[in-house]
Amino acid sequence: MTNTAYMVLEDGTVFTGKSFGAETEAIGEVVFNTSMNGYQEMLTDPSYTGQIIVPTYPLIGNYGINPFDNESACIRATAFAVHQECRQPSHYQSTQTVHSFLEKADIPGISGLDTRAITRKLRLAGVMRGMVTSTKTPEEALKIIRNTPDYGQIDFVRKISTPSPYEWQKEKPSFAGFHVAVLDCGLKYSILNQLKSHGCKVTVLPCTTSPKEIDTLNPDGIVLSPGPGNPELLDYLITTVRHVCEKYPVMGICLGNQLIGRAFGAKTFKLKFGHRGGNHPVKDLESGRVYITSQNHGYSIDPVTLKNDLKVSHLNLNDGTVEGLRHRELPVFSIQYHSEASPGPMDSTYLFKQFVEMIKQTKK
Repeated sequence: MTNTAYMVLEDGTVFTGKSFGAETEAIGEVVFNTSMNGYQEMLTDPSYTGQIIVPTYPLIGNYGINPFDNESACIRATAFAVHQECRQPSHYQSTQTVHSFLEKADIPGISGLDTRAITRKLRLAGVMRGMVTSTKTPEEALKIIRNTPDYGQIDFVRKISTPSPYEWQKEKPSFAGFHVAVLDCGLKYSILNQLKSHGCKVTVLPCTTSPKEIDTLNPDGIVLSPGPGNPELLDYLITTVRHVCEKYPVMGICLGNQLIGRAFGAKTFKLKFGHRGGNHPVKDLESGRVYITSQNHGYSIDPVTLKNDLKVSHLNLNDGTVEGLRHRELPVFSIQYHSEASPGPMDSTYLFKQFVEMIKQTKK
């Protein structure tokens, strides 16, 4: 029999549902995602580390879980809160249910919630901490939440970055393409696959890799990956990012965009409820074209603090926030959204080709 479970928010609001996944509890920042599919990619996206995901789409699990769509080695979200959970998926690649996927990873889920009410609340009040539990009373959960450090005070990047360098899907000795080093701040597999599909040899590096260690590797270009948490906590990365921007062609994605901004003197701020989903319109200011993008971030570059070195290249058409930067002289550009999508529209994968072309022109 399915147990009663609660999702308790730090303001005391309680939502009652049914437990699925692991019969345990977890605390995290409660965020909503507006994508209509891609729950497996969401759960395994490292940028969701420390967060409880609330999909706005009502039916979750109908196509199951497969061995191919993970974006990292394990589930990264702390809990999953849905309206309706499907225990009988229908898809030829499915090997398990969302319930078993969560249960094996010891991650709690809660179903039967009014996820649209939760979303409206977060849009009005802003993101807040919460707990999903089937073992605690709401009163006990609230007490624990209020004694837990705020999401913005924790360096999640250092917790989830690879502990040692590795090569992604090693090439044959005859490989003659560009060598790209990816600084892992919360890397998704689909970024590595995109680089691979454009002929790149890819080496993944820990977030604590020093400029000297990068120079020893002598890559043709650098990718600064997405990742979770507050960019203002990542001072140990700023010197490294400034160094690589001055020496190599660089592409920054999501958190990578914020790190490039910080490396050149800009500040960041926390968005009220963040951008998460596969339907965010972004305007390329140079071409005037509008792209529908996949996004997952809770912080943004403060445009008032941008220095003359950088210019804004893309804007979010929903709220006018910065969605891309370009250096005026150096071969450096970045985007705040996910060019690799997964989940979401593939409109922006051309940016990987643009990055490879930038490396080619720089080497000439």
